[in-house]
Amino acid sequence: MNRPVIVTIKADSLVIVGILSGIMDVGGIFIVKRKPATGSTFLHSYQKLIEYYKNGDLSYKYVKTFNIDKYVGLPCNHPESYHSFFKHIDICPTNSHILDGNAADLQVECDAFEKNIKEAREIELFIGGICPDGHIAFSEPGSSLVSRTEAKTRAMATILVNSQFFTRELSKVSTRALTVGVGTVMDTREVTILITGVHKAFALPKAIKEGMSHMWTVSAFQQHSCAIFLFDEDATLELKVKPVKYFKGLIFVHNKLAELLCSMKETEESQSSKKPNSD
Repeated sequence: MNRPVIVTIKADSLVIVGILSGIMDVGGIFIVKRKPATGSTFLHSYQKLIEYYKNGDLSYKYVKTFNIDKYVGLPCNHPESYHSFFKHIDICPTNSHILDGNAADLQVECDAFEKNIKEAREIELFIGGICPDGHIAFSEPGSSLVSRTEAKTRAMATILVNSQFFTRELSKVSTRALTVGVGTVMDTREVTILITGVHKAFALPKAIKEGMSHMWTVSAFQQHSCAIFLFDEDATLELKVKPVKYFKGLIFVHNKLAELLCSMKETEESQSSKKPNSD
């Protein structure tokens, strides 16, 4: 199994902050500490979240979520609806915000979704994957980098990819979707993107190395103050050797710093436990 590389983007810098054994398990850990996400990239992470709940390790009663997109015309009881995930955990229905792709007025629905986000003050974490063409949610290539939640016509390439969830029958895949905008995501406190596989290797350099472009909407996060990209070795195949070696080389320094901090913390805790209690 290829081990994923974690790269943190803060302002104009890229730093590898860890190498872990299972990228989808990492996705589950990120979600547990913050908020759930949508997208096929996270199917294994969803399984981990359900597992945490069933084992009694975690409760979702006080978690608030905002799912990032929804097919227009897809019934809520459809197996591919995001509603299906929440049936397996104890999240409060009023805390789970999912766009209604069957609303009478789609624009009103999108505006109401944005209003709900503002009333929640701030979304702590956006976590998602990308398609091979580097788009986020259903903000397809050519979308505005300051867009808000809106109804979008879907690209044929995305319809083909999503047909895997509809028995490969294109006629069953919705040609429109409601989606959060790139600007909506940019307002979140943290952004975490998972990129895995050879088929997404061409998108990775566009995301972290080249300039911002509305044709690669994931590239907008180069301007986010706290964006984290998690990707495996296969996804790095289109990156040049020098930057890959550079980012990997930083892991040694990071690990040394982490070890030092852990050692300092253990020393402080040890000294604190030895101090006599005073009345």
